[in-house]
Order: sequence, then C-alpha cells, then structure tokens
Amino acid sequence: MENDAQDYGKCPSLTEGCPQTNPPPNMRHEGKYILIMRKKYVFILMMSVMAVLFCALAQAAEAPFAANLFQGNFAKSQRSETLALEPGDRVVLRLWGELNFDGTLIVDDEGDISLPENSGKPVLGRIPVAGLTHDKLGEALKSKLAAAGLAHTQVYVAPLDTRPVAVFVTGGVKNPGRYAGSPSDSVLAFLDRAGGIDSVRGSYRSIRLLRGAETVAMVDLYPFAQKGLLPQLRLHDGDTLVVDERGITVEASGEVRTAARFEFLPDGATGTTLMALAEPGRRASHATVNGMRKGRPYTTYLPLKAFRELRLEDGDRVQFSADTTSDTIMVEAQGAVRGTPRFPVRRGASLNEVRNYIAVEPSRANLSAVYIKRKSVVLRQKKAIADALHRLEQTAFTATAASAEEAQIRAKEAEMLSKFVERAKTVEPEGIVVVDNADLSLEDGDIIVVPEKSDVVMVSGEVQIPQALVWNKKKSFGDYIKDAGGYTGRADRDTSLIMRQNGAVVRSGDVDVMPGDQILVLPKVESKIMQAVKDVALVLYQVAVSSRVVLGL
Repeated sequence: MENDAQDYGKCPSLTEGCPQTNPPPNMRHEGKYILIMRKKYVFILMMSVMAVLFCALAQAAEAPFAANLFQGNFAKSQRSETLALEPGDRVVLRLWGELNFDGTLIVDDEGDISLPENSGKPVLGRIPVAGLTHDKLGEALKSKLAAAGLAHTQVYVAPLDTRPVAVFVTGGVKNPGRYAGSPSDSVLAFLDRAGGIDSVRGSYRSIRLLRGAETVAMVDLYPFAQKGLLPQLRLHDGDTLVVDERGITVEASGEVRTAARFEFLPDGATGTTLMALAEPGRRASHATVNGMRKGRPYTTYLPLKAFRELRLEDGDRVQFSADTTSDTIMVEAQGAVRGTPRFPVRRGASLNEVRNYIAVEPSRANLSAVYIKRKSVVLRQKKAIADALHRLEQTAFTATAASAEEAQIRAKEAEMLSKFVERAKTVEPEGIVVVDNADLSLEDGDIIVVPEKSDVVMVSGEVQIPQALVWNKKKSFGDYIKDAGGYTGRADRDTSLIMRQNGAVVRSGDVDVMPGDQILVLPKVESKIMQAVKDVALVLYQVAVSSRVVLGL
C-alpha cells in the first residue's frame, strides 16, 4: 500500500499537475496520500529557494579586477596590408635597373630606413616609413626614387614581420591552445583568443612569455587596466604565453571607487596596497576585515590608519565604511523649488530652520503640504513588507488540505501567491514622513518635498478607466469613481485609500476629496485560506501606503 502511494505521488511538476486525478482504489487512507503530496510540494519549494539563494550569493561576490578586459575586443587581428610600420619592423627590399639592391632593412628608432651606399649611384638617404601601411610602402619608395632621378628602377618591397605567427597559450586561461595572429598583436590579443584569464585559477599579474625554455618577459595586466600601460612585445612564431596560478586575492567593497577582487604580487598583500588599488572615498574612515586565520573565522574592525599596516590573507573580504560623524549633513529639496537642490546644513537642524533657505516658486508651491522622504523610514517600511511577505509564504505553503482536489487548489494558490510575493519584493517604498506643519529634526539624506499646487484628482487601481480628473468641490468620492468608469470586478469596494498632497493616507468614507489627492482602489483578495486573505490584504495596504501604487494579484 505504501509503495502504491509513493508511485502515485510522482508528478512532473507543481504546475503541470498529475496524470491521475484520484488516488488508487487500494489506498484506504486518503490522509496518507495528502501528506505525501504536501511533502513533495514543500521539497520542490525548498529546492527553488535554495537555488535562488545560491544565485544571489554568487552575484554578491565582486568580480576580479581587470576581468572586463576579455570581452573579445582584443582578439580581432588587423589584416597585414592595413598594419602600420613601427620602429623595429623589418622590410625586405629588392631594387634593379638603374639602382640595384637586395637585402633586409630595419626601421630605426626614428621611423626611417636607410639604403647602404651604392658605388657610382646617388644615395637615397633616410626614408621615413613609420606609420605607413604595408600597401603604401611601395608607393613611397617609388616616389623617393623618382625624386632622385631613378624613376626607371624596379621595386619589390614587403614587410617581413607581417607573416602570421602561431603562439601557444596555456596555464590559467579558459581555452588553452595554439592561436594564430600577427607578430604585432599584443599579449592581450592572444589571451583574449584563449577566452581570457580563468578568474578561479589564473593570475592577472603573473604572465610569462617563453621563447624556447627561456622566460623573455613577464606581464602584469594591472598597469594596463589602471593606466593603459602595456609592455611593447613582439611575439615570434612558436612563443608560449603561460598564465601562472592566481596569487593572494582580497575583495574590497563599500566606500571605495573600485569594488572588486584584487590580486596581490608576492609579499604585497597589505592594507596600504589594497587602498591604493580600491581607492577608498573621502568619507571612508574604517575597514572591517573578514577571513580565516589558522583555520578559524577572523574578523577585525580598524581605523584606516591602523588598517594600512595589516597583513592580508587569501580570501579576505574588506568592507570600507564611513563611521566618523560630521558636523554637517546633506539634505535635498524637490518639487516647486528653484536654485540648488542639495545643500549642507548643521547636524541637528530642524525643518523650520531649513525652510528659510529653500527658494520656492510662490505661485506654484503648496507650502501647507510639505513632507519629507527619509532613508531610515524606507528601511523600516521595507522590513515591514518583508515580514508580512514572510508570514504570507508560511501561511500559503504550510496550509493543510482535506482532499486531493483541495491539495491541487492549494498548489495553484501557492503558485499565484509566489508570483505575488516576487512582485511585492520589487516595490520601492518612498519613506514619506507626514509633517502636517509640525517641526522635526532632519537626518542626513532627507528629501524635503514642496508639492506643486494642483486642481487634479488622480484615480487609479481597480477602476475601469484610471485617469486624472479636474477637482470639483461639489463632487464626492463616489462621483470620482463613476467618472473613472466605476469599479472593476476585482475591486474591493470597502478598501480604498486617499493619498493627500502632504503624504498623509486616509481611508475613503466620509472624508472629502481635496485638490491634488490620489484615489487608490485596492483589489479584493479571494482565497480558501482565511489567514492568507488577511496577510495579502496587509501587504497590499502596506505597499499602497509606502509607495503609492496598487499591486495587482
């Protein structure tokens, strides 16, 4: 009997449904079947949550510094005939007729080539060729010969270093192999063709150029990523680029200009070096270090002066923060204002003190409806919504069912509520503080909103035609609903909110609709789970109050 129950519980997914609609006849205890189904749905839900958390943690880690170099842009090689000559390039030159020469010339440091003296014939002297493309080199030589009275001399010229070379790329790269290119291609080009540095294994700071068994150059990509500096190396056919193992890496985040995972040269992993790479902002005053020391978790909190002397270890995470208290704070003015929107004020200053410094448009500003948007209130509103969503998830995914049919209904409701929760998590509260002509102390980052006078009433949410309507003191709340086409079939006619211009929120009823108001009609919540109805209604209400939007089901 137990095996029959297990076989019956094998559904393709929570949304596709089971191939059978009723348990097998030999299943005497329907309760056991319901229990198996619930366990299956809970298991699927837990696996989904774990996958989301894993992805979030993976995305939270900072990317390695200089990883953005390898996006395929360096891998493209120029055609040989479009490459310009540079000092050090070799040129094969053959002349016959009035002047004879057969040999190889090297472009000197000044970008010229010079023909050796030829007895009895004029000397051409120094010929500037640097910057000439290979297909223009022959024309330049013929012009020089014609100017010297040797126009009937035949010319063959070809750059010697444009022949393709094959370079081996190995070590800590994504696609080790043998790659073709031009000798003038940079080390970055060949690394890019190999898929770039493997950020888990490879080093961005220790790349060896081998010619035979000899190391002829070492390449560090950080100077190029920071300042555009890269060694000028000419690669030969058969050369090998070896990306060494990744060195000590430390992650920097917080109050820094460059948040990334930084790699250190040997014996260079210090706080001073990390600060030079990450460039903490002027507000940064302290550093929190998390890592491992001698197999045990390690955490320390230091002012930057002491942090400079700290020796860092592989895998450390450093969070730079601004913990010093300034005598001033920054506030911002929005709405019917003019002049500078952001300005510093004394810490502890009150709203009434600052009002005198805000230049407003007298004809447009509604000074009686001033309100504040505050970061700390945003955080509290987010937490309240998150707590409500957590309770909703617990209610929806742990509800019991008395039959197989009810279990399927619960599964569909759980899927619907899961999508609702995801939408609700994306809502950004505004953090409105209703002042109502009172005075209060300002906080850093406060936004003082001076609304514009308005003769319009916005009607939105569960109405047939959401729109802006001209305010009329003779109209009631119901008149505005009628003008917006009336309620939709999903509307909760007993739960509508009126948002005042000063940020206050009131329930519709006997209150009058005022100029500049916004009417929000919330949707009706229908569910077999009574607690879920209460939780969804609470989330809808909190979202509407904190962000002035109606979240659909």
